[in-house]
Order: sequence, then C-alpha cells, then structure tokens
Amino acid sequence: MKTIEKNAYHDLKLSEFLCFAVYSTNLAFGKAYAPLLKQLGLTYTQYITIVALWEEDNQTVSSLGEKLFLESNTLTPILKKLEAMSYLKRQRDPADERLVRVRLSESGRQLRERRSETGLIGATGLALDEFKGLQEQIVELRTSLIRSMTI
Repeated sequence: MKTIEKNAYHDLKLSEFLCFAVYSTNLAFGKAYAPLLKQLGLTYTQYITIVALWEEDNQTVSSLGEKLFLESNTLTPILKKLEAMSYLKRQRDPADERLVRVRLSESGRQLRERRSETGLIGATGLALDEFKGLQEQIVELRTSLIRSMTI
C-alpha cells in the first residue's frame, strides 16, 4: 500500500467505512421491516427462514442453514419456535435418519398471503433497475468476502 493510501485509510471517518455503511443499512432495513414483521408476529430471522421455505419446501436443516448463512446451533432454536407456532414441521428423513427435513405447514404457506406489500423498493429511493443492480453488487461483495476467508 502506498504511503498516501495508507494515511488516507488511517484518516477515514466512521461514515466512510464500507462495513459501517452495510451494517447501518442493515439496521435501517430492520426498522423498515418492523411493521410487516409485527403484523406476522415474526422476527426477521424467522421471516427469512419461512421465505426460504416458500422458495423451496422440504429442505434439510443443513441446506436451509447454508441458504440463510446460519449455523445449525442458531437455526435449530428458530425452527423449534416456528414449529411451536405451527408454521412448519421437522422430521427425520426416512432415507437417511441423520438428516432432519423441514417443511411448511398449511399455516406457514398461508403466511405468504398475509404479508402485505412492504414497498421497500420505493422506500430505498432507487429505481427498480438500480435496486436490482445494488442487490447484485452486495451479493458479489458477500461472495468475495467469503471467498477471501477460505483462501
């Protein structure tokens, strides 16, 4: 790193850190989602778990965890709570009892109809193509960061 770049990095303000911009944006998304989540009676992680099951039902706990970037010890309590709320069922895979499969109940599928349109694209102030482009860039950033940890 050149001296000028190194000094510029040391002089960065908190608001200039990309990690802080992503972190604080995540907090803002959480607040924007709050009315929807309150209406559904779910936490954000419970909600994205159900969304992942709307996308592909009858997944193993491990494949669901990979999609959600959650470890089994974090995901299992979420699944237990959703099962207690009658939104899903967990059961051992008959072909391989080491695997636990997760599938939505009728109540879990019906949540899809109960959710209101969040208007979050409009809330971002971005046009639809800008929104999609930014989402793709963030996924690319996440992928690069994960890849850098495995090298």
